[in-house]
Amino acid sequence: MCGRFTLRTNPREWADIFAVVRQLEAEWQPAYNIAPTQPVVCVRDREEREVFKARWGLIPSWAKDATIGSSCINARVETVDTKPAFRSAFKKRRCLVMADGFYEWRPSDKQPFYISLKSGEQMAFAGLWEFWKSPLGPVESCTICTTDANDTMGQLHDRMPIILPRHAVDHWLDPAVSDADDLKPMLHALHGVELQTWPVGKAVGNARNQGPKLMEPIDAPEDLSFG
Repeated sequence: MCGRFTLRTNPREWADIFAVVRQLEAEWQPAYNIAPTQPVVCVRDREEREVFKARWGLIPSWAKDATIGSSCINARVETVDTKPAFRSAFKKRRCLVMADGFYEWRPSDKQPFYISLKSGEQMAFAGLWEFWKSPLGPVESCTICTTDANDTMGQLHDRMPIILPRHAVDHWLDPAVSDADDLKPMLHALHGVELQTWPVGKAVGNARNQGPKLMEPIDAPEDLSFG
């Protein structure tokens, strides 16, 4: 599962890495505790590769209202091509949901942890986006694809977001590709050795709390056995 994450790096700093042509036009501010229904920064291929903002929690085009989005923040890889809420977007509207890291809570004591790449690079979550016509105007929304956790993440949760390696980005975003048999093999857990994680303060549990202090490590518990 992925229910909270961060994006503190300006999209302009990683635009070249992901071959972005059209930059984000809307105002951007770093976010240290992104929660469902909030705006997130995504990358997609249309006429050109572009950065855009979307509401986190996918609202299918056929939805009567936006409430379904709250239950569609994550899309399980096992059913992403068949579940009605996601199957159309999986074929036609794939994206990257950009992050610097994410939070997860250990079930035994509800201790939150922050997870990022050891390389320090941005995470490109495999995502889907959708367009919904609301009574107040158009809404673009998105979801993050998840899979079974690797050995590292398995100590915190049985699921984790799919972090695409750089070599898989172009194929994932290619709108000409729609075959599930071609796409789903790339949707697997990143190896645990590529991740780093540390315990953080419980203030992150309140989505209203923001700021870099949320990511700061606290003293690690004695039984902490991963990097």
